[in-house]
Amino acid sequence: MIRFIYADQLSQRPVLADSMFKDRASQFKHRLDWEVSVDDNGWEVDQYDTMNPLYIVWENADGTHGGSVRIMPTTGRIMTNEHFLHLTGGVRIASPLIWECTRFCLSPDAGPGVAAALLAGGTELGLRFGLEQALGVVYARSIPLYRRIGCPPDIIGTGGEGRDRISVGLWPVSVEARAAISAKSGIPVSVMQRWFDASFPRTAVSHRLAA
Repeated sequence: MIRFIYADQLSQRPVLADSMFKDRASQFKHRLDWEVSVDDNGWEVDQYDTMNPLYIVWENADGTHGGSVRIMPTTGRIMTNEHFLHLTGGVRIASPLIWECTRFCLSPDAGPGVAAALLAGGTELGLRFGLEQALGVVYARSIPLYRRIGCPPDIIGTGGEGRDRISVGLWPVSVEARAAISAKSGIPVSVMQRWFDASFPRTAVSHRLAA
């Protein structure tokens, strides 16, 4: 199932947290060889994880991590503005209607539908939070995957060469996008809505957005 969880709630689900950050180390440090730090627990964490971001997580039946993405409002500090301005021509992206998605990670044992489920979760969250777009930096070679899932980005900048080419993209948050991704993921919109409601009682959403 999809779970929406803030960083300060992860201590309530230690198995999920431990497996998520270890899967991030496996993907970003060991497989992709990014310049990221891994702590003594084997976790890949960075400065943005200390800012109480929101995570969208596929939680396996045994409570472990199947896949996740980190979500942060662009009105605060974000990776795109602090590390990838060269891809946007120096233009900083900051809007209450746009949130950034980073650290898209899949467990080595993730099933074929987990990526689409995470994107479906992101679209549901965006609609509930009144967003219009999602921002992210992706490998250019992965863009066809987003097209197959039903959510191609609007590319606003690309740099690098060959397999290392990366792009900054904006994804639409709309009812139409939700329907397309839901069809590809095989998860009915009504199911994703129940998962969202279970993670976010209405009063909790109002409190978080006001903070």
